[in-house]
Amino acid sequence: MPDKAIIIDDHLILASFRDESTRDAAFTQLVRKYQERLYWHIRRMVVEHEDANDVLQNVFIKVWKNLDGFKEQSGLFTWLYRIATNETLTWIDQQKKRTSVSLSEGELPMAERLVAQKGFDANKLEWKLQQAIQSLPEKQRIVFNLRYYDEMPYEEMAIVLDTSVGALKASYHHAVKKVESFILNTN
Repeated sequence: MPDKAIIIDDHLILASFRDESTRDAAFTQLVRKYQERLYWHIRRMVVEHEDANDVLQNVFIKVWKNLDGFKEQSGLFTWLYRIATNETLTWIDQQKKRTSVSLSEGELPMAERLVAQKGFDANKLEWKLQQAIQSLPEKQRIVFNLRYYDEMPYEEMAIVLDTSVGALKASYHHAVKKVESFILNTN
């Protein structure tokens, strides 16, 4: 019989993490359970694989340091996404500052990094979609990614992004219109 991944409930992971004797194993389970989803959430914002891995590592360091204090007022998944989003935004801000200082050293803005990716073909729909997403303002890009790719409910997004459901719906609506317009107007 093939090995099946043991799916552990978040409450069990948290309880095991709070027990010193099972802390490491519990954290390993948490990483296994959420690393792929968090990686893709981050990757859609930072574009490059190496950058996504760096941010993800920072996320898990922050989670390790703060998991004992997690009060379970929201779901673990929501809490992790909030940390991942904040860490990614911090990384993006740092890159913007660094890039504005060192553009002469060959640094590319985010949208141009996408075009520089191996295999980029501007005529393929998936690349057009990625270009459209990268052209969105930062908040709309995050809202679009959370809703479109992660299918996150607006109520959870409101917790992750610390904003109202109405504002999120408006941001998503505007983002969708801009993405549609970008795709239709690029040939």
